Amino acid sequence: MTSHIMPTYGRLPVTFTHGKGAWLWDDQDKRYLDAVSGIAVCNLGHAHPAVHKAIAKQSKTLIHTSNLYQVAAQEQLADVLTARSGMDNVFFSNSGAEANEAAIKLARCYGHQKGILKPEIIVMEKSFHGRTLATLSATGNPKVQKGFEPLVGGFVRVPYNDIAAIKKVVANHKNCVAILVEPIQGEGGVNIPADDYLNQIRDICDKHHLLMMLDEIQTGIGRTGKFLAFQHNNIVPDVCTLAKALGNGVPIGACLARGKAATLFSAGMHGSTFGGNPLVCSAALAVLKTLEEDDLIAQAEIKGQEIAESFSKKLHGNPQVLEIRHKGLMIGIELAEPCSALVAAAQQQGLLINVTNEKVIRLLPPLVIKNKQIKFLVKTLSDLIQEHTQPM
Repeated sequence: MTSHIMPTYGRLPVTFTHGKGAWLWDDQDKRYLDAVSGIAVCNLGHAHPAVHKAIAKQSKTLIHTSNLYQVAAQEQLADVLTARSGMDNVFFSNSGAEANEAAIKLARCYGHQKGILKPEIIVMEKSFHGRTLATLSATGNPKVQKGFEPLVGGFVRVPYNDIAAIKKVVANHKNCVAILVEPIQGEGGVNIPADDYLNQIRDICDKHHLLMMLDEIQTGIGRTGKFLAFQHNNIVPDVCTLAKALGNGVPIGACLARGKAATLFSAGMHGSTFGGNPLVCSAALAVLKTLEEDDLIAQAEIKGQEIAESFSKKLHGNPQVLEIRHKGLMIGIELAEPCSALVAAAQQQGLLINVTNEKVIRLLPPLVIKNKQIKFLVKTLSDLIQEHTQPM
């Protein structure tokens, strides 16, 4: 069968028709446990009644008017997000890449207001910030940049979790205006930094008048056991970007700003035709309300700890399992050898997983995952890992 879809993904040979909670069913009516959540998107699982109700209700009255006019649901969502994050205002977009584009533009605008003609943003190795040309340039993965040169300038790269490297760049690059960093690197391999890493970056930004910009597109909306990952550190950034789980599958992104960063944009400097329309904002409001009412964020920390400990017991003594990392329900199991073959093997067993950075099994189960589903996840994947790592 000929496909007219551009081959930008190596898609698995499965088509899903419907889902409920952490389960998905394919067109052969086979059931799968979804431990990927659409890559950290469906934190409430599939077909959640609150999200369905919000979308259906809003679609009956108004889907789009554009940002030429006031949008009530957008104002309400901005109020909730700023209250829960400690930020001052929000720009709404359609994706995480667009949210990061807004953050990059804020940083450059900040630099120009300071008289810096060629502002520079410090970014990290193994980072991922999006597929647009600017966010691709900020991303620390040469593989995804290949073929798209010349890249956008104005980025200075340092190793992740290396404060000394950041200090060295700040001392030697007088045009630095911001630091853009993920609290936990997702695409880079579920890399979790030192406990005080973000605190030290906050101190550096305060000392040198830089914008601290956090990409919370994968870590945000409860994934790590806090509403936003930076809240584990009791700090507040100057800019924070969100997307993925904010709409539970409905495309929405957000760039939140605080203090000096919140006053940089004025009318006409940035925009989005679809960003923050009534439909997506209504869905996001339902997501945030459900997370709070069902206490799912606190449960994410408890369930994540349970899953990590269970894997540690099951895989104990296997020398091919290098490390099990987690923060809430963001879990990485690093193996000594490439393990992408496990994705198809797990699919055959009715389990959906992801492998990133070649050797890291990345698990991003929905926050609504139940105890029986956790047991199925741990047993099925542990057995597959043990089989995969046996000597030939």
